[in-house]
Amino acid sequence: MSTPFFSSSRRFTRRQFLRSSTLIGGAAVFAGPALLRGKSLNEKLNIGIIGAGGRGASNTQDVSGENIVALCDVNENNLNKAAAKFPKARKYFDFNKLLEAGKDLDAVVVSTAEHTHAFATMMAIKLGKHVYCEKPLTHSIWEARQIAEAAIKAKVATQMGTQIHAGNNYRRVVELVQTGAVGPIRECHVWVSRAWGGGDRPQGDYPVPTYLHWDLWLGPAPERPYHPDYFPGPKWYKYWDFGSGTMSDLGSHFNDLPFWALKLRYPLTIEAAGPTVSPETAPASMSATYEYGARGDMPPVKVTWYQGEMKPPQYTEGKIPKWENGMLFIGDKGMLLSDYGKHLLLPENNFKDFKAPEPFIPNSIGHHAEWIAACKTGSPTTCHFDYSGALTEANHLGNVAYRTGKKLLWDPVNLKAKNCPEADRIIHRAYRKGWAL
Repeated sequence: MSTPFFSSSRRFTRRQFLRSSTLIGGAAVFAGPALLRGKSLNEKLNIGIIGAGGRGASNTQDVSGENIVALCDVNENNLNKAAAKFPKARKYFDFNKLLEAGKDLDAVVVSTAEHTHAFATMMAIKLGKHVYCEKPLTHSIWEARQIAEAAIKAKVATQMGTQIHAGNNYRRVVELVQTGAVGPIRECHVWVSRAWGGGDRPQGDYPVPTYLHWDLWLGPAPERPYHPDYFPGPKWYKYWDFGSGTMSDLGSHFNDLPFWALKLRYPLTIEAAGPTVSPETAPASMSATYEYGARGDMPPVKVTWYQGEMKPPQYTEGKIPKWENGMLFIGDKGMLLSDYGKHLLLPENNFKDFKAPEPFIPNSIGHHAEWIAACKTGSPTTCHFDYSGALTEANHLGNVAYRTGKKLLWDPVNLKAKNCPEADRIIHRAYRKGWAL
């Protein structure tokens, strides 16, 4: 047999919270959102697009089989480019106005910069609209919890834009982990090579481009002059006022696999390491280590994230192939190494006769297609806001630990670092006057 190298093209009481965390933490497919409108799969949704350039243009294309009836972007060039493809759609610069006038909307796709995700998403949810939102779901831990609870209460179909979750490779890895291919997992390492970050607040006096509505782009963030280092994106994402760096961005994709496979939910402790903390920017390189308790028949596990120059010891010591990005599950009987499109059981000689389990996680119909079907029929999505909200919280906690310089003892019910009150300002950020979630 060949070497096993596989490739694939509501607000809770404390008791309710703990029971829910045990039952649904890390599940691949939860109970689907309740159906609001009773559309059949043959009927088309009326969709509003909030953020039409960059990732927004890609997301728009992926839902373009539906009726695109409204478009919004603070960048007039992006807005006009999208309008040329959908000439019948109404045009807006302000998502508040799109939503206020959107009685005909069934759903919205949110692809703005990270710091405004929660505001467009929450308003849409409160209006009973289904929502697809790009990753990371929100800019803060508190926002993620608010959005997740609001979506459950509103019974709307939701999906966060972690498109790789729909790939077959992730499904096969989850199956291997959960059927004990390498034994109980007690340690997991996740690394990405991207090293965007660092630096200070940019200086210089630059005019706001005539096509940009700068005040609307700033949204809830503290007021500051325009600078081309913020816009156009994705340059903004390394600045704390607008984004959260690589940790929450790529963490949404790479930490998704252990989160799913290991049925993770809320960590017990979080600690981080990296360069001197900047008040302005996220670091280029850092690590964050999470300790999770037992989940059902799964033992306690330690999960460590690395970005940029930082790598796990198994990588630096040459004990595993030096893949540019990866997730390494270490079990009692061996190791399982994966990236987006392939996975490998290690040591290879130990698994030369290994037979993978029969697939039991159905193939996805497509990440956007899942959400569209859920909007119409009430079928489940795999990255709904309850799951992706908890993933977002965990990713942000890595940054909170890094920025405070402490090992955090986490209280997930009250969203408090029990030993670090100074974390509160990061867990729940202040908003510019006139903005409230």
